[in-house]
Amino acid sequence: MQIITLIIVVITYAAVAIGRIPRLRMNRATIALVGAAALIAVGALSQEQAFAAIDLGTLVLLGAMMVININLSLSGFFGLVTARVLKLAHTPRMLLALIIIASGILSAIFLNDTICVMVTPLVVDLTLRLKRNPIPYLIGLATAANVGSTATITGNPQNIIIGQASKIPYGVFLLHLAPVALLGMGVCWIVIVLMFRDEFHGTLPPLDAAPPRSYPPLLNRSLLVIVGLMIAFLAGFPVASAAAVAAGLLMISRVRATKLLAIDWSLLAFFTGIFVVTGAIEVSGISASLFSAAAPILNGGVASFSVATAALSNVVSNVPAVLLLRPVVASLPNPQLGWLTLAMASTLAGNLTLLGSAANLIVAELATKRDVDLDFMTYLRAGIPITILTILIGIVWLGLTVH
Repeated sequence: MQIITLIIVVITYAAVAIGRIPRLRMNRATIALVGAAALIAVGALSQEQAFAAIDLGTLVLLGAMMVININLSLSGFFGLVTARVLKLAHTPRMLLALIIIASGILSAIFLNDTICVMVTPLVVDLTLRLKRNPIPYLIGLATAANVGSTATITGNPQNIIIGQASKIPYGVFLLHLAPVALLGMGVCWIVIVLMFRDEFHGTLPPLDAAPPRSYPPLLNRSLLVIVGLMIAFLAGFPVASAAAVAAGLLMISRVRATKLLAIDWSLLAFFTGIFVVTGAIEVSGISASLFSAAAPILNGGVASFSVATAALSNVVSNVPAVLLLRPVVASLPNPQLGWLTLAMASTLAGNLTLLGSAANLIVAELATKRDVDLDFMTYLRAGIPITILTILIGIVWLGLTVH
């Protein structure tokens, strides 16, 4: 039975890493769900064990953050941010810096994937109107979204999983990883400016921009709820419950319910399937065997654990990597350091290639729809040094500050 389980798991993770199955119109969500169903069908785990493997707290938190982001989008918040960036930017370097700062900070507060969905079209339109090359600014958007999201539990899906599993308070998580994110955004700016030197010279022409559309009642209410949510997070209230209450308050609205619930159901389905697949690995004893063999690396300190996490994240993607490594972190000599290292390395590893994270793929796909081609090799030129330098910063920082 263990061999059959291992075969199904390997096929599922390989298909998730690639993102599709040849000749079948399956995405990551359907692949994960089919893999989960196959494991239940062959008896790798029971129905009860499958249900127990699904982390409802993570799904609630993820769904609640999506609802909050939808309200911000409907209120015109992201258009207002873009207009502010345009007003402040006078040179290409300043424009890149403002895009990186906005992307990083917004991704730390909300989900990085959602920020990329909302901001990518705005960046493309803005740079084309300014007669600039959109590519370096799009790379800045994607890499800063990943780097910025490192700072908080709600920054990205894998951090949400880690936050729920580790029970590390929101403020403690922020205190340890926000400096890594801030320094990492600086690295993004430096690397991109050096890689695309011809783009970053001169000044930007004046641009007459129409006032962005916004809906003040919804905008004010959304911002008020978000401020309250941040206070609740920092005060130590349960993160999933606080986010669910905030989402519930925002759903009391005159906006059509179909718009408010236009969340990414496929991402929630993907998480559900991957939870079950990971549960089968634990139940079958496969994970215990793997971690026993890898113990010298995983117990070798921040540096070796970071490298192992980064490598695994680029093989199977960061969310499956976190779920695979989740059981072993609790047994490390310093579990809190282990959780923070896992969050840092799995997130920053997403910047290595264009396929490294969903945020990167979202930026590339949305840019393509506007006839802007962000290709693999162009991204890789910036992705390699950004990933190496930011992970080194994370290793040094956590090694010095977490005991």
